[in-house]
Amino acid sequence: MPCTTILVGKLASNDSSTMIARTDDGHFDVKKLTVLEPDSRKRTYTGVISHLTVPLPEKALRCTICPNADPKKEGVWAATGINAANVGMTATETITSNPRVLSADPLVVYKKARKRGEKDVPGGIGEEDILLLVLPYIRTAREGVLRLAALLEEYGTYESNGIAFNDENEVWWMETIGGHHWMAKRVPDDRCVIAPNQFGMDSFDLEDAFGKKEAHLCSADLKTFMADNRLSCCLEGCFNPRDVFGSHTDMDHIYNTPRAWFMGRYLCPFSHSWEGPQAEFGPESDNIPWALAPDRLVSVEDVKYLLSSHFQGTDFDPYTSRDTGKRGMYRSIGINRTGVAAVCQIRSNVPDEIKGLEWICFGSTTFDALLPVYPNVPKMPGYLADVSETVSTDTFYWASRLIGALADPHFAQSAQLIERYQNAVITRGRQLIREYDRRMAETGDGSLCAEANEKLARMAKEESDAALGRILLLASERMKNGYNRADN
Repeated sequence: MPCTTILVGKLASNDSSTMIARTDDGHFDVKKLTVLEPDSRKRTYTGVISHLTVPLPEKALRCTICPNADPKKEGVWAATGINAANVGMTATETITSNPRVLSADPLVVYKKARKRGEKDVPGGIGEEDILLLVLPYIRTAREGVLRLAALLEEYGTYESNGIAFNDENEVWWMETIGGHHWMAKRVPDDRCVIAPNQFGMDSFDLEDAFGKKEAHLCSADLKTFMADNRLSCCLEGCFNPRDVFGSHTDMDHIYNTPRAWFMGRYLCPFSHSWEGPQAEFGPESDNIPWALAPDRLVSVEDVKYLLSSHFQGTDFDPYTSRDTGKRGMYRSIGINRTGVAAVCQIRSNVPDEIKGLEWICFGSTTFDALLPVYPNVPKMPGYLADVSETVSTDTFYWASRLIGALADPHFAQSAQLIERYQNAVITRGRQLIREYDRRMAETGDGSLCAEANEKLARMAKEESDAALGRILLLASERMKNGYNRADN
């Protein structure tokens, strides 16, 4: 699924938290935020797409998920969440590969029986399944990598994916290689990672992966897999995983690398050159770094800005009024068909019950607001959780979709209204989080998380209803059939 991911190490963030964030860019998927409670009676999981049945461990942790409103269509697609051990996960970022890799280790695709007497052959695991099979059963980010690695090696996957994990101290990024192979790298604490639907890692310490395993992990046979299949195209003495396992296609230069360029340009405007004839990196550069040391510390607001971006300030902005000749030529990060965007933030220096914050934005991120909630609760407010396929302003998802659809045709006129709406939700959200952080630190009463979430949801509804009313009036005034008796 086409998505955009941003990862932030604890020394790169403004508040010493770790953050993993992703836009889940489906095809207008109807999403909600719910809590998945452990069910000891459920002993297996079966995927809708792959028809694969996987046994589940006995002990599970409660976690949040962002599933599809109707799981009967294509499955749950849990997308993102934080569990009771304060481990975040986002799954998955669809990434690229190449024929050399896919011929050596083919994807494991479901095969339906063609004639009587034959049996269906299950596929591997994929985006539909991965979060549900991993997040409830891990207590650290590293454990997430290791559990998913074991599943990939046993069952394989039917697609190429990148997966992120974070806990209080570490952020890990994992990328699949063909049907069964994988590699994972701990994000350096002072770095941000930018991932736009491409195989991303551009360096990897094989000595560490096959030795101490401090910051690099991979398939046990990765070296022989590369050698036996003559996968490497790197010059002697260097190893760039992106060159070996990824792609550098013309379509990448339209769809993927420009997003990395915009994110890098924002995070490192001074330490790297991004524009002009002497630019170090351009929108179609294949060598934009996977991890960057930002020129200033990164906040949740910075992450939201990037995930909402549409090449503003450049000739490629589809909303610019200037005739640049380049308008809309590259795929934006903020697009119309996003179902949900989430920032999983794990904080330090607060009680365990409130270390996690999940920031949620439904619909097109360019127009919609980011709301923080505490994930360590038995259930989410109805405004976030009670979402169906029926359009209703009683849910954050549908209110957000409506705001975006109405504002988009009137971008210039609605931009200030949208900015005020987004700032109001995140400002009032932060005020409530500050209040309840203090109250829970003083009282030790973790049950206050549920009370805080209800107030946050009511606030989001109040601001969204008001914004929707203002945007609706603006759009109504600009309808093409607007006449009155004073018209000539």
